[in-house]
Amino acid sequence: MGLDPQLLGKDEVVVLHLRTHVKALIVPALLLVVVSVLTGFAFALLPQAWRPVGSWVVALVALVALGVWVVVPFLRWMSSTYTFTNRRIITRRGILVKSGHDLPLTRINNVAYRRGPIDQLLGCGTLVLTTAADQPVTLEDIPDVERVHVVMTELLFSGDDPIHQPTLRDE
Repeated sequence: MGLDPQLLGKDEVVVLHLRTHVKALIVPALLLVVVSVLTGFAFALLPQAWRPVGSWVVALVALVALGVWVVVPFLRWMSSTYTFTNRRIITRRGILVKSGHDLPLTRINNVAYRRGPIDQLLGCGTLVLTTAADQPVTLEDIPDVERVHVVMTELLFSGDDPIHQPTLRDE
């Protein structure tokens, strides 16, 4: 699911459309396993005298834990996107309350990236965009940040007409 074409200007082309890296789902996946195992143990160890009310309490606690620790992070990940067009960078996030930010390419002076040891292992990183007026804009957990860095550099500094740049799509 990409950006709605109605949100693009005339002759604006999507070059990259990305979600944040899936590393955001590692901890929720582990918590899914842990909560499932603990729920199974709780059902197995529940005294017969506490059933069926105790079973309902265990199930309710497990569902709340799964909702908070697994479902909400997954929905956050699904709703966090970075879209790079030939004119701007569009960030969108939010489950119930949506927020977004558009950064025109003309305001960007420099593009850099950072990759820590874990990011290098997982193939992601942080893209740092320096503008003349504001603090640097950091886009965290960009998948394949080095390729995105090259694409951004070409968009900004190639001197070619950015409208006719080749497009790459990641969904």
